[in-house]
Amino acid sequence: MLTSTDQLGNIITLATPPRRIVSLVPSQTEFLLDIGLDEELVGITRFCIHPKDMVAGKEKIGGTKQFNFDKIHALKPDLIIGNKEENYKDGIEELQSHYPVWMSDIYTLDDSLAMMQKLSVLLGKEAEGKALIERIATDFAGIETNTPSTLPSAAYFIWRKPYMVAASNTFINEMLHRFGVRNVFDGIERYPEIDPEQLATLKPDYIFLSSEPYSFRPMHIEEFQSYCPTAKVLLVDGEMFSWYGSRLQYAPAYFKHLQQML
Repeated sequence: MLTSTDQLGNIITLATPPRRIVSLVPSQTEFLLDIGLDEELVGITRFCIHPKDMVAGKEKIGGTKQFNFDKIHALKPDLIIGNKEENYKDGIEELQSHYPVWMSDIYTLDDSLAMMQKLSVLLGKEAEGKALIERIATDFAGIETNTPSTLPSAAYFIWRKPYMVAASNTFINEMLHRFGVRNVFDGIERYPEIDPEQLATLKPDYIFLSSEPYSFRPMHIEEFQSYCPTAKVLLVDGEMFSWYGSRLQYAPAYFKHLQQML
């Protein structure tokens, strides 16, 4: 018997190592494939795009917040892997009535490394997971940032019409701090809607326009520059700030490159 406690405190017990896995989260899908579970991973969401060559032939079971239950049932999974924030409660509860479901709940880098460690052990890929985790931890430790009192400030936009930002209790907020800036919306919960007047009042040094979930484009830079003429407005790779699986191995190098542009 294999037993694992997920990040919501649920105890998952499996009679044998899982051979048919469904992943409901893009960043975790990439991690499963990177540690060698290509044959075992039978179902993914339509938003699971990495690694491109490996996800192309996988069965798509809908989106992260709208599952196609018929497709999932047809796959006969012996383990489903999801996330509290990215998936929807009703859908997860329906799946839990049929299958073992391992749930992650991630706000910090340590949370993400713990998720990878727990899953790699449960799935029989402990050595592969350990190597990846150690590389990520070492690379993040090598990022030099200013002391908290001297950090430049930034606003990180994830949506337009309405404007929405990443604020407190989000993985993005953690990554902003790791990158070396102070989130001007730290202190507001999660993903609030904000207006240009709020942004202008806070006067961030930098405005980051993310590539996802809303795909900001160069044409939007002037729009935000008009609200904060003194801020530097940059388009940023949202995957580097929000994907908490093995894509984290690329984030430190990206952060160092981006720091050179500030």
